[in-house]
Amino acid sequence: MADIRLLSPSVINKIAAGEVIERPASVVKELMENSVDAGGRRIDVSIEKGGTELVRVADDGGGIAADQLLLAVASHATSKIVGADDLFDVRTLGFRGEALASIAEISQFLLRSRPRAEAAGAQLEVRGGQAAAVVPCGCPVGSVVEVRQLFFNTPVRRKFLRATQTELGHVTEAFIRIALVHPQVHFTLQHNDRAVYDLPAVDSWRERILTFFGGEIGQALIPVAGDDGQIRLTGYVADPNYSRANNRMQYLFLNGRHIRDRSLQHALGEAYRGLLVSGRYPIAFIRLEMPAEMVDVNVHPTKLEVRFQDGGRIYSQLLSALRQKFLSTDLTARLKPAAAPADADPAGALDPAHAAQRRDELVQWAQGQLESKPASPPASGSLPEDAPARQSRLPLDSERVEGRSAEFKPFPDFGMSFRPPSVSGPQPGVPQRPMHETAPTASAADSMGRPSASQPPAVAHGGIQIHNRYLITENEDGVVIIDQHALHERILYEQLREKVLAGNLEKQRLLVPEPVSLTPAEAAAALEAKEVLAQLGIEIEPFGGDTILVSTYPAMLANFDPHEVLRQIIEQWMTGGNIPQRRDLLDEMLHMISCKAAIKAGDRLTPDEITSLLAQRHCYQDTHHCPHGRPTALVFTRDELDKRFKRT
Repeated sequence: MADIRLLSPSVINKIAAGEVIERPASVVKELMENSVDAGGRRIDVSIEKGGTELVRVADDGGGIAADQLLLAVASHATSKIVGADDLFDVRTLGFRGEALASIAEISQFLLRSRPRAEAAGAQLEVRGGQAAAVVPCGCPVGSVVEVRQLFFNTPVRRKFLRATQTELGHVTEAFIRIALVHPQVHFTLQHNDRAVYDLPAVDSWRERILTFFGGEIGQALIPVAGDDGQIRLTGYVADPNYSRANNRMQYLFLNGRHIRDRSLQHALGEAYRGLLVSGRYPIAFIRLEMPAEMVDVNVHPTKLEVRFQDGGRIYSQLLSALRQKFLSTDLTARLKPAAAPADADPAGALDPAHAAQRRDELVQWAQGQLESKPASPPASGSLPEDAPARQSRLPLDSERVEGRSAEFKPFPDFGMSFRPPSVSGPQPGVPQRPMHETAPTASAADSMGRPSASQPPAVAHGGIQIHNRYLITENEDGVVIIDQHALHERILYEQLREKVLAGNLEKQRLLVPEPVSLTPAEAAAALEAKEVLAQLGIEIEPFGGDTILVSTYPAMLANFDPHEVLRQIIEQWMTGGNIPQRRDLLDEMLHMISCKAAIKAGDRLTPDEITSLLAQRHCYQDTHHCPHGRPTALVFTRDELDKRFKRT
């Protein structure tokens, strides 16, 4: 057995560097945190070749006295804590006192600093852990740290560094995480002497967010807030129409420190349940402020993860704040403004002189056309070159010739009379006819959801159906286009959920129980979820072997095969790899039942059904999205329509 020996300080620092310093971005993070802790009001970050050649961080903070420079690069030397009790009352970003020692061990390190009370500064150079003497130097108030040739004496670590652009991306992300949550500080970032960010100090956190992520995200931000006396929550979340394929746009900050917490990320996902499609993640910028003794930040080498004293309380507060905000916010999807064409001339369109010129040209053209007599029609088969212009000179109809104005008809007369139905006529529940039935179609085009020429769009009081799948109506903002299946699915989901929670879901008992043959794994999963299935109106019993008997069934699914429905439910559960929790199980069942029972794209609705569907849109929560997260409606605002029609 090998002898146990005490490691040298150099080896100890290299081990610590392996935990704390993974790449140049780690250096940037540690040095920026030190600058913030020092009270810097301006922090400048400069890097070369992604930070592998140089990382330089300068601040105008409190500075370090000359006689303490050697202590600053010593292992576990810090000014931020004194005793063990201070570890549970950390109010700074850094506190361990190992970052500078670890960085100096694996790089060519230079530190210049000057306290505000001193007339001159001091300089310390460290090469691979070997410190030179402290010498006086001229420098402004604050500190400047230069880290060159990172990992120069640990070539194995240097081989693991990626391409320059990859390392720059990691450095930029580390910079954003600190600069984002401290808007009162002026930050700059340069790469190879090229400015990447220049962020003057601002009073509003929203302004700093817009600087990083642009106006499109900024317009979609929804402010959220919550305060229970000890824990204060503020921030912004994005409209569900703006999401990402990963959770990298979820920025969580605790007392000014960027953290990663699965529980809080799960709370975000729960708040957006039913508002985002599967595989999409919300965008969020959340700040939490709480007493330092309520959280332990000394549980992760880079302090990225923390341990809360009462994690459930914070989870509930975040979830409640988001859900309450969503319930009071109109989340209906709106048409995003189209980009102006490259040859567009908006200035010219608004220029009075230009507009007057175009108006005069139009008047002259119109007068010239009206003063001309219509010529005799050309012979059959021959048209003059100016035929399109001359067609406009022909009389429009007999009434126009006789001097009478033609009656304005917004829709063509299809040989049918229509009177708006009474709102009190239809039952405000689901449409009266079975939802799986479609109206008789006049051609093969109707079977594909496209109305034929002989079949007009269904018109109802307050709405019109087009292509047998969309409803068009209006509100105070503009024109609203509604996906009939998505809206009906949400309404049924909310109705089902209320009935399930109240325990009065309509179900019917089968005269003869229906046997369903499953695989052994499927049968076991179904029996394990027996109680949840019973809540939803599906009562099952084992019948021997891998066969299950279905004795009761939801009334609204009477037209669907129990075999198919039960198999789809079980397959969906088993796809996730494990049995979901009871709440998730119930929610997935409600999604499936409401989706199957809802009207489909291609179903032609009667005017009464259109009126009923539109009336119920305002009777339930979250009708702006279907249970799967797809939008149910799209709003074309009046301003956007005016732009599209060149009215502004």
